[in-house]
This record gives sequence, structure tokens and C-alpha cells, in this order.
Amino acid sequence: MSDTDGKKTLGVRGGGSRPGNVKQSFSHGRTKNVVVETKRKRVVVPKPGQGKGGGGGSPAGDPSRRPAGISDAEMARRLKAVQAAKAREADEVAAREAEEKARAEERERRRAEAEQKEREQREAEEKAKAKAEEEERKRREEEEAAKRAAADAAAAAEKPAEKQADARGPASKPAGGDAGPRKQDRERDARAPRSGKGRDDNRRSGKLTLNQALSGGEGGRQRSMAAMKRKQERARQKAMGGPVEREKVVREVQLPEAIVVSELANRMAERVGEVVKSLMQMGMMVTQNQTIDADTAELIIEEFGHKVVRVSDSDVEQVITQVEDKAEDLKPRPPVITIMGHVDHGKTSLLDAIRDAKVVAGEAGGITQHIGAYQVKTESGAPLTFLDTPGHAAFTSMRSRGAQVTDIVILVVAADDAVMPQTIEAINHAKAAGVPMIVAINKCDKPEANPQKVRTDLLQHEVIVEELSGDVQDVEVSAVTGKGLEELLEAVALQAEILELKSNPDRPAQGAVIEAKLDVGRGPVATVLVQTGTLKQGDIFVVGEQWGKVRAMENDQGNRVKEAGPSVPVEVLGLNGTPEAGDVLNVVSTEAQAREIADYRQEAAKEKRAAAGAATTLEQLLAKAKEDENVSELPILVKADVQGSAEAIVQAMEKIGNDEVRVRVLHYGVGAITETDVGLAEASGAPIMGFNVRANAPARNSANQKGVEIRYYSVIYDLVDDVKAAASGLLSNEIRENFIGYAEIKEVFKVSNVGKVAGCLVTEGIARRSAGVRLLRDNVVVHEGTLKTLKRFKDEVAEVQSGQECGMAFENYDDIRPGDVIEIFEREEVVRTLS
Repeated sequence: MSDTDGKKTLGVRGGGSRPGNVKQSFSHGRTKNVVVETKRKRVVVPKPGQGKGGGGGSPAGDPSRRPAGISDAEMARRLKAVQAAKAREADEVAAREAEEKARAEERERRRAEAEQKEREQREAEEKAKAKAEEEERKRREEEEAAKRAAADAAAAAEKPAEKQADARGPASKPAGGDAGPRKQDRERDARAPRSGKGRDDNRRSGKLTLNQALSGGEGGRQRSMAAMKRKQERARQKAMGGPVEREKVVREVQLPEAIVVSELANRMAERVGEVVKSLMQMGMMVTQNQTIDADTAELIIEEFGHKVVRVSDSDVEQVITQVEDKAEDLKPRPPVITIMGHVDHGKTSLLDAIRDAKVVAGEAGGITQHIGAYQVKTESGAPLTFLDTPGHAAFTSMRSRGAQVTDIVILVVAADDAVMPQTIEAINHAKAAGVPMIVAINKCDKPEANPQKVRTDLLQHEVIVEELSGDVQDVEVSAVTGKGLEELLEAVALQAEILELKSNPDRPAQGAVIEAKLDVGRGPVATVLVQTGTLKQGDIFVVGEQWGKVRAMENDQGNRVKEAGPSVPVEVLGLNGTPEAGDVLNVVSTEAQAREIADYRQEAAKEKRAAAGAATTLEQLLAKAKEDENVSELPILVKADVQGSAEAIVQAMEKIGNDEVRVRVLHYGVGAITETDVGLAEASGAPIMGFNVRANAPARNSANQKGVEIRYYSVIYDLVDDVKAAASGLLSNEIRENFIGYAEIKEVFKVSNVGKVAGCLVTEGIARRSAGVRLLRDNVVVHEGTLKTLKRFKDEVAEVQSGQECGMAFENYDDIRPGDVIEIFEREEVVRTLS
């Protein structure tokens, strides 16, 4: 069958319906033949001659789209009717839209008229109200003026009457002579209100006494004298012709990046309520304790008529800028001498001999743990300030601080030990600081002493002493016998004279923190070496991220002093926190400045630490995550007695470890171990290392309950060794392989329930059942695993000696061939330690 365009279509031949068989399947394999009847869809095909006379009666001129039985004229009529209906519908829609638009315009016009009328009515009411208030005020003023005039007239009339009555005598008074004035007084009292507010006006008649104030308090709250004076001043100004407006004071307001509303009002000398009101008018609902940005604050300042001076946060430190001292203000000051050198070379003993005091006996283990600052007077009376720095390697940073504040370095080298690693570091610190050096060759009293070797060893580090035609002074001394001490002090005095050390004592003090600690009972204490100016009791200062007021000062002898001049070391009390050793102390004028500078520095340090700890790129994040994943960490908490010791311990901890293990200091601080430290240690699973400090009673109880380990140390060697041993326990044990034998496969057998079994000959060493094996084929490892069975004849054995035959079967592996070699080995674990 084909369509009118010649294309073939699918259909059922024969027309009508015809039967057909369909095979229907059921479960369990049953089938059934079903007879179905298929009906063909009827297709209407127009006759060949239809539609020729109509001339395109269908809308598209296609006669095939016209319904059957409809002529061309009928189709055209229907089409016209549809078009007319559509035109009518479009006209109705347009009319409705025009009507809606007119209604909307009418509503908008009425609303505008109503708003205009309401606005005019409101303005009229406000004008009427203002007019009524003005009339009421004028009326009250007129009444008050009339009352005052009547009172004055009555008083004036009363005085002559009294004089006449006194002249005539009491008997000559008429019976009703005082009726008039008394009646007026009674009427005035009756008109006066009964509240306390009415009695306030009586204060205008004279001074307020204590009895009047106490007796007048029954009627409620009374006005203050200041209020009464303001009222009198307003009345006086009004009588003179109106109030006198005070001249507006225009101020320069320093505006930082953000400011509190109350502080902004304070800087403008305006009322806080007025500033808040202005902000609310700008659409900002704020209180006086909220912070606003600089742009908003600038608008408020300009609105109040003041000038804006923009400042950044860092400008707060401009108050401590360096001032160049004039030459005539400079006065000689004592030199600051730092004693440096290797551990146990006798630095403290040498200073001890100079001071004639036993300092070494007070140090744990006989080594100096802290920086000591002492002032010594020579026989001529000249003062010298000595800094004794620790020589242990862990105190490198503390020695570097000592070199930064010093004028002269005494390098102590033991004559029996020569130049050592810390000696070289001390030389480098002195060179970096650019200070002159004096070499003290100590322990010259020992038989094995060799001072000449010390001098020649120093040549390797570009230190040429005078004996070898250099410019560095060297003195042979002995702290035990006192040999050469006078020569050493003479060398120091000579060097100080060459340097011509001067400073201005008549200016705000500036100094460096040599050491800082948290003392029980005294709070934070800082050992400060004053460098310029004079530090006095009561001075307000800022030091690093802390600030304070000098509550008290103690010198190196423990005596209280009122002031400390240049090159004088003192312990300062009165800080609000423990500063870092090496921070600079500056005296400022006000407490607000000190607090502002300290807050700024704290925020800057916090941002710096956050930026340093955060990875900036995705690669860094991934690398850090991968590194942390592969590295085992030993977390610890460190508490020390002074800041320098705590920093030195942390630096030593950072050097412990390798690519697999490292020590992580979760927290370090100064002072006793507290419950907070115990809580942090418990949350992190870390021990607490106490260096010259102890835990208080609550912290001890908490540590016992929570199972937190607290270890106490007084020598840094022991602490470093213990942490190194603990970190070594985190290292994974090293696995070593020991080859114990070889066997060659001669034949391969198939055994039921076992699989392939290799008939082998042990050619070297021993074959063990428990050992690991590798299968070698042409010297290439093809399998590594364990043995499933090891037999000698039909018996299962533990091992087979060299030269004997045996049967071997691999665990989960069958690809074995004659000629393969079996390598037998054993693994052992070796405990590793950190060097």
C-alpha cells in the first residue's frame, strides 16, 4: 500500500480485521497459543475531483485539511466569523487596558492629593502648636514679671510702714495695721505650689544654708546649686537682651581606622547623646559602646564642625620616636661589658672573682641558666656593668641579646681547652654587633694550661691578639688565684676610654629587657638595662607587647632604688604581663598611650603569627598535609622560671627529630604550672616539662586525677636528653633481613589437597619453615611469600640443613618450575634512636 506521495506505509493487507496466533508464555515453562484479532486503522483519502471548484476553501489552501462534507463557501464564512471574533476580542482587551490605566492614574492622583493635604495639615498643626507654646511662654513670663513687681512693691511698702511703727511704738499701732501685707503674704503662699519645685525659687533670695537644704528635702528631689546658678545666669542674660551664644571651639580630631562612639564624642568634646542622635539620623542604630568605621566618623566630625586628622594604627608608636640628643646634653656613662665563651670555661667564676661574691653556688649543675646583670666598682671608683650570659649551646639567642646591648665583650677561653664551638659563636655574635673584644685566657693556674695554643687557635677565626701583632687585647687570668684580674679591669677601662661612651640622662628612659620572669608575690618582673635617659619610680612605660608603671625598682644587690641612669641594670616591677627577653622599654607620657601602643603591637603580632602559620597556596597546603601525615609528633608543654630559659628550651626542642619524628611544643610560658596547663596537656596527651618551677596544689591534684605527667628539671641537659629519648620511642623499628639459605628446585610434583610441591636440594645454609622465601627465576624475583609446607620424606620438619633434599610448597602460589632457586631469609627489628 502506498500514500499519495508515493511512499510505502505499513498496514494489514486485506482491510478490515483478520485473525492471528500469538504464543503466550507462563511460569514453569508453560506456553499457550492465543488467537487475536488485528484491526486496521481507517485512512480517509479525498477523491481526485474534490476541491477544484472551491478555489482554496481551507485556510492554507490545502483541501486535505478541510473537514468532510463542508463546501468552500461554508469554509470561507466560518473563517470570516473567526476573524471577526478575534478582532472583537482584541478591541475588548484594549478597552479594558485603557480603563485600568485610567483607574490607576486616578488612584495615584488621589493618593498624591491626600498626602499633600495631610502634609499641609501637619505643618499647620505644628505652626499652631509652636505659636501656642510661644504665647504660653510669653504669658508665663508676663505673670512671673507681674509677680516679681508685686512682691517688690509689697516689700517696699512694708519697710516704711515698719519704720513708722517702730517710731510710734507698739501701742500706737492700729488694730488692723498689718492686715494688708500679711494678707498679701498669705495669698502669695496660697498661690505658690506645695511641691519642692516651688520652694526652689526661694533660693534666689539668698544663699542656701545646710539647715535649709536638710529641712527642704521633704517635698521630693531638689535642684542643685549649679542648676540654680544656671537659671539665674539665663535670667540675667535674658534681662540684658537675650542669651549669649558661646563661640564654637573647632578641634582637630585624630581619627584611626575604627573608633568607639564614646571615644569619638570625647575627642570632639561633644555629648555622647548628640553623637548617637546624629548617627541615628544617618540610619545607623548604634550605642555609645559600638565601633564605627573611619568614613562614618569623618561625616560625623564634619557635621559637628570639627577638622579630621586621619591617622593609621601604626601612628600610635610615633610618640616613642627616637630623638637626637644634643652634644652638650651628653654625659659620660659606665661601659656595659658582656662575658661570653664556651660552657664551663669559667665565665661566672671570673665574674665571681671580680665581684667577690659566690654566684656559681646558686646555679643548678654549676652552669648559668639566666642572664645576670651586675654593677661592679673598680678600685678607682669607676662603675662597670657586667652581663653574664650562659655558654651552653641552647642559649644562643640569649647570648645574641647580650651582644646587642653591650659595649665591650670579654671572651673567656680556657687555657686547657682552647677554642670550642660556643666560643666561635660568641666571636660571631660580637662581630655582628660590631663591639670590641678582649680575650681573657682563663685557668692559667692549671699545669696543662697552654695560653699560646689559645692565641694561635683564635687566628683561624680572624681574632688576632696584641701579642701576635694584632689589635685585640688578651690577658692571662685565673679565677681561682685572682691572677690578672687587675690587668683585665685596666684593659676594660682603657677600651671604654677609647670608645668615649656618653648618654643623655635628662630625658625619658629607654632600655633593653635582659631577662623577664613571673615572680610569685611580685608578679611580672623584668631585668632592664637602661641605655639612655633615667628611669624613675612612677614612670609609665611600654615594653614590647606589654605596658606598665614603675611600681618599684631593685638593683643587683636587691636594694630598692628610686631611679636608674644609663648603663644601670635594675629589676622593674609593675608590668601588666611578662615581656620577651630582648624587648625595648620606652617611657611614655600617659597610661592611655602605653595601653594603645601595647594593644596595637599585640594585634600586629597576632596577625603576623597567623600569617606565618597559614599556607598561602593549595600546593603548600597539600605539602603540609602530606608532611604532617608522614611525621610522628611528640607534643610537650614547657613552663620555665624566666622567659630566656623557656625560649632556649623551645629552640633546643625544635632541633630534636628527623624526617619521621619531631617534637612539637604546644605551649611555653613563664611561671608556675597551673590547672590551665594541665587541662591543655590532658586534651593533647602531652607531658608537662617544668624548668625551675613547680605545679601548684590544684594543678597537682588535677594532674593526678587526669593522669597527666609532670616532670621537673633544673639542668637543661637532663631535659633535652629525656625528650630525645621519648622522641626516639616514636621511631618505627628498622627491619633488617638476614639471608639464611638457598635451595634449588629439581622436580615439581602434583599432590592432591596440597597442589604443586617442589622437590628441592638445599644448596647453601638452612631452609626453615618459619622463614620468608623468594622465588628466583633467572636471578629475577617472581614471588615473595611464606612456605605452606616443608617436608623431609613424608614428615613435616622445622628446618632442613644444607646438602639435604626436601619438599616445599608455597602459600597461595603454584607457578614453580624446575631450575628455579628459592631464597630463604629472616627479618628482625632493630630499635632506632635519635642521635
